[in-house]
Amino acid sequence: MNKDSKIYVAGHRGMVGSAIWRALTAKGYTNLIGRTSAELDLKNQQAVKDFFNNEKPEVVFDAAARVGGILANSEYPYQFLMENLQIQNNLIDTAHIAEVKKFIFLGSSCIYPKLAPQPLREEYLLTGSLEPTNEWYALAKISGVKACEAIRKQFGKDFVSLMPTNLYGSHDNFDLKTSHVLPAMIRKFHEAKLNDNESVELWGSGTPLREFLHVEDMADAAVFALENKMPENLYNIGTGKDLTIKKLAELIQKVVGHKGDIIWDVSKPDGTPRKLMNIDKMKNAGWESSIELEEGIKLTYHWFLESTNDYKQVKY
Repeated sequence: MNKDSKIYVAGHRGMVGSAIWRALTAKGYTNLIGRTSAELDLKNQQAVKDFFNNEKPEVVFDAAARVGGILANSEYPYQFLMENLQIQNNLIDTAHIAEVKKFIFLGSSCIYPKLAPQPLREEYLLTGSLEPTNEWYALAKISGVKACEAIRKQFGKDFVSLMPTNLYGSHDNFDLKTSHVLPAMIRKFHEAKLNDNESVELWGSGTPLREFLHVEDMADAAVFALENKMPENLYNIGTGKDLTIKKLAELIQKVVGHKGDIIWDVSKPDGTPRKLMNIDKMKNAGWESSIELEEGIKLTYHWFLESTNDYKQVKY
């Protein structure tokens, strides 16, 4: 791929899309294009076709999606299914018609069955029932994976799907009502630190095991997929390592510098006991993550401080 090849990053303002944009820029790619949702409604098929006709991108990264936590998924199942189908179908089909050279589709580990064996292998897709709390989003993403696979199979085109584990990093969501566990903990420990190191209450027992990948590693994997011939249609992206939620909390508490107690509310649900990705296929292709969890948490906390009014109040 030439450094001046026109590359369209769909969802370039989001956590993943912005990380991919930074990674491409750092690698010397100079012809990047992006559109906000106000500038281009990806749910509008004709608008997407007009955009491709005018811009003629050679590469597309699909990091655009309607996302949200358990509450949003349960309250808006139709929107999570239909809007994600519309976004990805318009991008995939138009990219196919426009003869885009490479299409990289980004999804989520939630595509795998709720009770699939651990670690999760790519072959486990569609072998069991999904987790009910996010099945609508998962169904849309599975359709995207299969659409890319069908294009590879029928037309021999370079369409590939990357499924990351739990992501965190700069530009993450730190809203306590809608954020995921790692950024929520960063904010909770930070605010408790500012409030005379008051105790922090966390949900569950702390025993479930989870895997976390820094978004800069995710972006690096996406650029790797761009620059290399990927023989498979679907790859898991992760670290291959997990830890208990309790260990995660203690690590974040250490990085933030909170000195108070941690109280576990065991009346709250734990969720799935374990969720770990098998990353053998990506490793065999030649890519591995490089950011260790503690270093990634430090980077994320630093970004959080810089993006809030608390930065000057806290000695980092």
